[in-house]
Amino acid sequence: MSAEIVATAPEKGPRHVALIMDGNGRWAERRGLPRVMGHREGVQALRRTIKAAPDFGIRCLTVFGFSTENWSRPADEVSDLMGLVRSFVGSDLKRLEAAGVRIRILGRRHGLPSDIAAIVDRAEAQTAHNDRFLLQVAFNYGGRADLVDAAQRLVAQARAGQFDGDVTEDDLGAGLSTAGAPPVDLIVRTSGEQRLSNFLLWEAAYAELVFQDILWPDYSAEALGEAVELYCNRERRYGGRDALSDATAAKAAAN
Repeated sequence: MSAEIVATAPEKGPRHVALIMDGNGRWAERRGLPRVMGHREGVQALRRTIKAAPDFGIRCLTVFGFSTENWSRPADEVSDLMGLVRSFVGSDLKRLEAAGVRIRILGRRHGLPSDIAAIVDRAEAQTAHNDRFLLQVAFNYGGRADLVDAAQRLVAQARAGQFDGDVTEDDLGAGLSTAGAPPVDLIVRTSGEQRLSNFLLWEAAYAELVFQDILWPDYSAEALGEAVELYCNRERRYGGRDALSDATAAKAAAN
């Protein structure tokens, strides 16, 4: 699907797209390259995707950068990933700021290397005034951990006498690191795998899921357009039922 087609019917397109950027390691292995080369090419794919997203009517992009489980990877790979964070922010932050992108980091801050924590804070502070496009990077993030942290915040408020009564969905949602972001419309996972892998578990409740058999370093504007087109061809009911369809079904049953 072209950006022009999406632009003519913005009400149908997803406003918030989340990406599980999977396949960097396999991309490198298939080429006989070290895994870090796959991660580096994955950064290039991320740049292409951020640039293309607004052309498809997308106003918020959430990407899974580093999970709470990724710390268990070999130390050299973790070190390489941290180095890519330093490099990406160092080379792209000014450009993203100038393009009107606001950067928001999801996930736990404690446990991050001190310089990475400082980079995270700087990226958020330097782009806080922007409102054209929201880029959320899930870093040291896990969906279960985020839910636990939100519950812990409510417990702390209750102990301090700041919360009393039954817990609602709004109460819990307000404590998530994604609080205040628009609802997730579409979650895309690359590489052919078909699971969420602890990503946006709460936020995925009514999101459409698309699984694409393409390794992340090969991702392009065309691939994003294909995912958007799949989304646009689906009917979203949010647990409800279409009255016309129900009437049609009843008539068919009577006959």
